[in-house]
Order: sequence, then structure tokens, then C-alpha cells
Amino acid sequence: MKTFSAGFEEHLSGACTTLCWCWQVTRRDGVTLGFTDHDRPIEFDGVTFEASSGFTGSDIEAGLGLAVDNMEVEGALSSDVIIEADIAAGLYDDAAIILYRVNWSDPAQRAVMQRGNIGEVSRGELAFSAEMRSLSHRLNQNTGRTFQYGCDAELGDERCGVNLLSASYFGAGSVAGVSGRVFVCAGLDGFDADLFSWGSVVWLSGANQGARVKVKVHKITSEGAAELSLWQAPARPIAPGDTFNVFAGCAHTFAACADKFDNALNYRGFPHMPGADFVTAYATQDEQTNDGSAIVK
Repeated sequence: MKTFSAGFEEHLSGACTTLCWCWQVTRRDGVTLGFTDHDRPIEFDGVTFEASSGFTGSDIEAGLGLAVDNMEVEGALSSDVIIEADIAAGLYDDAAIILYRVNWSDPAQRAVMQRGNIGEVSRGELAFSAEMRSLSHRLNQNTGRTFQYGCDAELGDERCGVNLLSASYFGAGSVAGVSGRVFVCAGLDGFDADLFSWGSVVWLSGANQGARVKVKVHKITSEGAAELSLWQAPARPIAPGDTFNVFAGCAHTFAACADKFDNALNYRGFPHMPGADFVTAYATQDEQTNDGSAIVK
């Protein structure tokens, strides 16, 4: 049950109300934006909620229990602060969102109606649609360790122990030539092929400045230059001269941990875990290993 301040509750129980909806969105890059369906801007808590932004909200589905409450926010791509490239770059994915009910004649009278995160975002030619999920959607996500062959540590974190800022696993370069999501690099001489495969690039300049993208393949061209292929093209074009930092990547296999990083003691997977073939296997008279000895030594 929602509780309101005395002044706001008195306003809600009056014969005439001056109410509007306000959405506060905090993107993944830390930028906070405000939108309202009122025809004039509203400001509170240091955030200006843009008027007539093109945002419209659907009915809010809410219920008791731990079911995920949802609503949809639709909008046009005409707002100065809503840029299609930012949506494509994923800046709004999982962004924190707060939904307010506000007395626009006295914004101090307001209440938080729902908190959550932006879920699936779909884009059309002139508009977008974003799903707002309540905080209970976090309960649907897996937490804790998973027993699997692959390592579940993040390369470079405390559990892994690899120092990604060391000269062996970190490089700074620039784009010498580009074709879509594949580009030839300057400044990465001396690094073996495949070191940066599964790694990441952080753009220091150019149209994608500040963005982090995943590397699919790192190889050496016939001319001896490093070539990086990304898993997907950035939201904005890559251009010759763009500078970046690149970090080594790991396939999260025991072989990569041992051979590529000499870090087998910190491997966080279970490479000797029996698989489906072992579970369904049975002994036969022709086998020579039915002596009770250990399968893995």
C-alpha cells in the first residue's frame, strides 16, 4: 500500500487535481534524464523532466507476490536527448528507472510509484518501445556459482588474479584501416595472434569514444599488422585514426587458463566434471579398464 505526504494526500482527495507522470532514467554510462507527459518542464531533485518528450506509458501491471510487474514506455526519436545511436549502443539497456506521480502545480508533492529497470528495447524507423521491469525481475536471474566445465570468473577479477593492466595483456593502438567491424591496428606490434581474442576494446577517441566493445578474433595479417574483428559493429562507424585500449581475452577453458595466462591454479571451472556420456555409460566385458582405478589421474 502506498503512503503519501499529508499535503499530497489532501490534493489527491480534492475535487480537482493537477497530476502528471514523470520518468527518471539513469543510463548505463551514469547520465540521468527526466521525462514527463506534462506540457511544461518540471524540476525536482536536481533533475529537469523534459516536457512533451514523446514518452507515453502503458497501464502498469502490478500484483501481490514476487511476480515481475511490467509496463511499456513508448516514445519518438525526436527528443534532443533521445538519440537512436545511444539506444543502438545499449546505453539504455538495464538502465535504472523511477516512475513518479507528481502534482505539477507543486512538484514537492510527489510519490514514487515504481522502481525498476529498462528491459527489452525495440526500435522502429521513427519510434522506440522500452519495457520497464520491476525490481523483482532480479529474482529471476541466476546467482551463485554454476558447476560447469568453463570458468565462471571474469578475466582480471579478484577470483581470476590476472593483471590486465600488465604490459603482457594490455595494448594501446589506433585504427590504420577499417572494413565494417574488422580493422587493422597500428601500435600492437609484438603481441602474439589470438591474445586479444575474446577481449575488449575501449575507444579513447572518435565517434565511439567511451564505448567498450567485445573482440571476436585477433590475428596477424600477411603484412605483419594486428587485425581485430569485433563480435558486432559499433553503433557509430569506426574511422582511421581512432585510438583505443585493448585488453586480452579468455575463452574460459582450462587450456586457455593454463597455456595463455599460466593461471591454472586459479581456474574456476570444473574441467574433469563427468558429462552426459559418462552418466549414461556402462561397463562391458571387452573393456580393459574395468579395474576400479581413477578415470582422471
